[in-house]
Amino acid sequence: MSLEAIPALDLREGRVVRLRQGDYSRETAYAVAPLVQARRYRDAGARRLHVVDLDGARSGRFENLRVIESLAGLGLAVQVGGGVRADDDVRRLFETGAGRVVIGSLAMREPERVLEWIARFGAERIVVALDARFVDGAWRLAASGWTETVTLTLDALAPRYAEAGARHLLCTDIERDGMASGPNLALYEHLCTLAPSLAVQASGGVRDLADIDALRATPAAAVILGRSLLDGDLDLRALAPC
Repeated sequence: MSLEAIPALDLREGRVVRLRQGDYSRETAYAVAPLVQARRYRDAGARRLHVVDLDGARSGRFENLRVIESLAGLGLAVQVGGGVRADDDVRRLFETGAGRVVIGSLAMREPERVLEWIARFGAERIVVALDARFVDGAWRLAASGWTETVTLTLDALAPRYAEAGARHLLCTDIERDGMASGPNLALYEHLCTLAPSLAVQASGGVRDLADIDALRATPAAAVILGRSLLDGDLDLRALAPC
C-alpha cells in the first residue's frame, strides 16, 4: 500500500529536539539548524514536513513562529501544530505559509470548535491529532504537550470526527514516541477499522525500513518520521517508493 513518508522537526527554543514519550525533561537536542535539516529532507525527496512547536504545545503560545515561517518558505508542504487554541492561531499559521494546521489539545477538549474550523478552512487543511496511551484497557488521550489526560477516549472521538467530515488524523502512541521500539501496528489497524474514511498518519517508534514495510501492510496513509531520520537509522532516499 502507498505510504507517504513525512519527516518531522520538533522545535524547542528554536532548536531541533526530540523528546522521549513526550517528556520535556528527556530531551535530545541536535546540533543542526531547523532550516538546514529541512533543506536536507527536501533535497532527499520529501514533499511534506511535519513541524511541532513544543514550547507552544505546553504554553498555548506560539514561541517558534519565525522559524516556522522560514520552514514554510522552503517549497515543502508544511503541516504545523503546537499551541493552537483559538481561531486567530489557525489563521496565523496559515499566514506563515503552512498548508495544514495540526490541532491536538483542542481537538480532544473542544471537538465542536475544531469541526467548525474543518468546515471553514476545508478538511484537507486541518489535521486532527489524537495522541494516546493504552491505560486500563482503553486508549486514553493526552493534551497540553501530553502532560494532561482528557476524559474522552480515542475510540469515542475518532469516529465522531470521521462522521463529521474530517479527513486527516494523526495518532501517536505516546509510549513509543522517541523510543525506537517499533510502531504499534495494532493501533493503526484498529484506528483504520474504527474510522475507515480518515487518512491516518502513524507516529511513534519507527526504527528502520522493516518498520516502514510493516506499516505499508496497514491501511495507514502516512508515517511521521523523527528520531530515526535525525539519528541516521533511516535515509529518506530509500523511501522513495512510499
